Amino acid sequence: MPHYGFNLQWMYHYVQGKLPAEPDHKALNWIAKQGFNFIRIPTNYWFWTRDWQYTNPDETIIGYIDRYIAACREYGLHVSLNLHRAPGYCINGNDLERHNLWQDAEAQDGFVWLWEYFAQRYKGIAAGELSFDLLNEPPNIDQYGLTRLNHAAIMRRTVAAIRAVDPQRAIVIDGLGGGHLAMPELADLGVTHSGRGYQPMAVSHYQASWWDGHEGLAAPTYPLEWHNHYWDRAGLVEFYRPWRDVQARNVAIHIGEFGCYNRTPNDVALRWFRDILSVYQEFGWGFGLWEFEGAFGIINHGRPHARYDVVDGYSVDRDLLDLLLAARLPEAPEGIQ
Repeated sequence: MPHYGFNLQWMYHYVQGKLPAEPDHKALNWIAKQGFNFIRIPTNYWFWTRDWQYTNPDETIIGYIDRYIAACREYGLHVSLNLHRAPGYCINGNDLERHNLWQDAEAQDGFVWLWEYFAQRYKGIAAGELSFDLLNEPPNIDQYGLTRLNHAAIMRRTVAAIRAVDPQRAIVIDGLGGGHLAMPELADLGVTHSGRGYQPMAVSHYQASWWDGHEGLAAPTYPLEWHNHYWDRAGLVEFYRPWRDVQARNVAIHIGEFGCYNRTPNDVALRWFRDILSVYQEFGWGFGLWEFEGAFGIINHGRPHARYDVVDGYSVDRDLLDLLLAARLPEAPEGIQ
């Protein structure tokens, strides 16, 4: 069955001296009760690493990850453990890294070692309950020295290292270009390919200050013409054509992140959500909304004119919840989807 759910940011925002969040059992119970079955946990290795010593993790902090996984399993939720900030790379603040994952052996060795470590630590957990999402949103081709060739080499090396420890572990790799570009060169790797649902960015990231393209954008409409592409449902289908070509090679596809910032007008956001979710449903793809609670989430996102409803103690965007629930499929081929 495909995996549908949310990203939970328990170990994402690093502040020196501040511990990660503990598992939110109230949120997990709510998610499971609504019929979702997937939690992606983006982590930041800075929480457990000091002075760039990649192979000397703080076991006290790793204990939080143990508890995250245990809590998700308690509620019957598949957990996808993701490195959002990894040795030598992060899509946000990459300049803060000492090494370069695409060019430096120190970072590459640390990256592989870390996934071997997790593979050994969680070896007894079934693949249906836990997957490893190796690296959040690799950069564009030729950015920071990434090429399709060196990216593929690092991913293949890491997958081989994990399988040498735990041959059954489910593994996920994110698309290039911030998750948007398909990877036909890795279609033979036997892993799930994870895409993104943020296009067109002029809709999903309107007034998002951390995105370079936000400046000067007019208030979005949808459908719309943007970057020489007409974005409506047919335009979304066309955008995902390379992913469909990879899927046709018997590769499972999952949308690890998608969502819409709360500055986009609500009617525009809902029209876009309706189209993109219907596309995922047509293709048989699962998804993880970024995020559960917050400006991109379903809980207390603060988008003006949204219709809120109190559901089991949470103030929920009723229309978005209905769209998410309607997009689920009752069954699908085996695999992380």
